[in-house]
Amino acid sequence: MRADRVFAYGAAAGLLGDLLLGDPRRGHPVALFGRAAGAVERVLWRDHRGWGALHTVVCAGGAVAFGAAATRAVRTSPAASVALTGAATWAVVGGTSLAREARSIARALEAGDLTGARARLPHLCGRDPQALDADGIARAVVESVAENTSDAVVGALVWGAVGGVPGLLGFRAVNTLDAMVGHKSPRYRRYGWASARLDDVAGWPGARLTAVLAALAGPAPRGAVRAWRADAAQHPSPNAGPVEASFAGALGVRLGGTLSYGGRVEHRPVLNGEGRAVATHDIERAVRLSRNVGLLALGVSAAGRFLIRGRGR
Repeated sequence: MRADRVFAYGAAAGLLGDLLLGDPRRGHPVALFGRAAGAVERVLWRDHRGWGALHTVVCAGGAVAFGAAATRAVRTSPAASVALTGAATWAVVGGTSLAREARSIARALEAGDLTGARARLPHLCGRDPQALDADGIARAVVESVAENTSDAVVGALVWGAVGGVPGLLGFRAVNTLDAMVGHKSPRYRRYGWASARLDDVAGWPGARLTAVLAALAGPAPRGAVRAWRADAAQHPSPNAGPVEASFAGALGVRLGGTLSYGGRVEHRPVLNGEGRAVATHDIERAVRLSRNVGLLALGVSAAGRFLIRGRGR
């Protein structure tokens, strides 16, 4: 079976598996990778960019090498190749868990349970929940759904189309490393620099595709494009900016503004300033948009894989 068909069938099966099963509560492959990366960090950590770069190469390179070895081991069996691609896709995407967490917070807010919503928010993002009221929590959830649509679904599919199973695993490894060491705390400002920069590079194509698909799938395509063009460049993240701005315009809401991370207050630019404030019901709208974007991304990625094969020929 041709590689483009293996990817298309396997990625579709993996997304279906995520839709039906979600993430396991224990023993998730990404969690296992995180523990392994933590063990490598305990050996290598120095307050130095070079040692951090070595950590990135060892962990991300190991994931890519594992994917390449697994692909080579099943290359003579089309069924096994599709199964491997499906398993890898299921392991690296997280659209169902993202939706589940977002809806859990929405239900708490709808019930007036602000304490419960604050308790659930850290499962979705790193904001300080005690500093947020109900509207602030709803805004944080919508922003997290937007950003994680790119990180947890679209970006993985893009790199799967480019590199097959090694691409899928490598992207998730880079994204996980950024979440672990890529923030600007005193411990990781230098050590996590390489992981953060590599994540910016790896996330670039998926973020732009997510922004395009959000404009196409959302209820206000022109608003999405307008917000993307006007506001994305002002965001401190080169990849979150286009995604959050496009989602904001597509949903007709305002995102960005003042937020708090780990006791540190940040004043970020407002995205789609013409929109209204986020309300609790917008969480479900964002989840539906995220799911539609993911499905469109599957089609685009599969088509891209066909084009890659055609160029190779």
